[in-house]
Amino acid sequence: MLLHRTSIEDHNAALLAAHQRRLQYLRSEVPQVDDVLPLLTDLQIAIPSWALGTGGTRFGRFSGGGEPRSIAEKIEDVGLLHALNQSSGSISLHIPWDVPENHASIRSLAAQHGLRFDAVNSNTFQDQPGQQHSYKFGSLQHVDKAVRKQAIEHNIEVIRQGVELGSKALSVWLSDGSCFPGQLNFRKAFQNTLESLQEIYAALPADWKLWLEYKAFEPNFYSTTVADWGQSYLYVSKLGPKAFTLVDLGHHLPNANIEQIVSLLLMEGRLGGFHFNDSKYGDDDLTTGSIRPYQLFLIFNELVEGMDARHMNHAQDLGWMIDASHNVKDPLEDLLQSVEAIKLAYAQALIVDRKALAAAQANNDVVRAQEILQAAFRTDLRPLLAESRLRAGAALAPLQLFRELNVRQSLIKERGTTAVATGL
Repeated sequence: MLLHRTSIEDHNAALLAAHQRRLQYLRSEVPQVDDVLPLLTDLQIAIPSWALGTGGTRFGRFSGGGEPRSIAEKIEDVGLLHALNQSSGSISLHIPWDVPENHASIRSLAAQHGLRFDAVNSNTFQDQPGQQHSYKFGSLQHVDKAVRKQAIEHNIEVIRQGVELGSKALSVWLSDGSCFPGQLNFRKAFQNTLESLQEIYAALPADWKLWLEYKAFEPNFYSTTVADWGQSYLYVSKLGPKAFTLVDLGHHLPNANIEQIVSLLLMEGRLGGFHFNDSKYGDDDLTTGSIRPYQLFLIFNELVEGMDARHMNHAQDLGWMIDASHNVKDPLEDLLQSVEAIKLAYAQALIVDRKALAAAQANNDVVRAQEILQAAFRTDLRPLLAESRLRAGAALAPLQLFRELNVRQSLIKERGTTAVATGL
């Protein structure tokens, strides 16, 4: 489905007067909002190909219909999101869930929608049809060298696919670990994993990065071979300067101080990027900002401070991507909400009074420090996000326009009620 330019223009015209009133009031309250606009516009959030269909749990999957049945249709859906918000300018593929048959054609289609290809993601946590060796007891850590070799070759193949698409990063998440005490020799598992990663790292093109994701538990429940940020940091430090830690917001034990983790990884130059989502209990993969919006803001507060301290380009030097699974929402509506929440937290972090905060910290003025952060968090910057979209040619209210145009109904009419997204 293509979104006609006139649909956005008519939508914006109807909302423009009210938007300008809200923006004028915001400018009177927060003088620096216009300085924030360019940074806000530049930040693009990658959409994962597996998030465009209905997710599921062990208990069921409830499709809403009209799901994308091919890579081409997934690109069209991300293109639709990007047309609505001008903030979703890239797509991240998971291989072998999404393997292009014609790379040139797929790249051309993406370009037509104003999209590029973000990191490519490998998969050694599932057995695929025709696969010689099983990953039941691990992949890069496996006691059998033949299994490790198979997993290494898969990652190298994913790199090759990414090169054809114009990607610049390989994202690796391993489910390797153990479920019971005594099942695994921790030291040998670490050594096997490191040696496997070293072979993959050696295959990286000169301008590529490797992002190593961690997760505290699941599907293994006694140990995970890359269980936390410290273990990921240990691996990437041993690999070399092109290796970085990837932070998934849902991959931590309860009440972990993610903002402190982010700060330290950034300080050490080993933060690669993010998989954004939200959670109440574990790796819930809920809409970003739907459960812990203040934590999301605090993470961005550390990011802005840390990136500026290292003179980094906010939009380009880290990877920004959503990683969510939608079971009770329209996936496209959920992604629109997540992108909005991410950019809102970023905007709030950008207006933090850094000089005043540094002075409060230097004087151990705990109350003042809290007030400074909460003042930024409680400032309604949604008119600023809307202005950013307006200037970029997007919709003032993307979710509202999505519903006004009956996008899901159009996709169902085009693809059918039983269409199931490839991959997850």
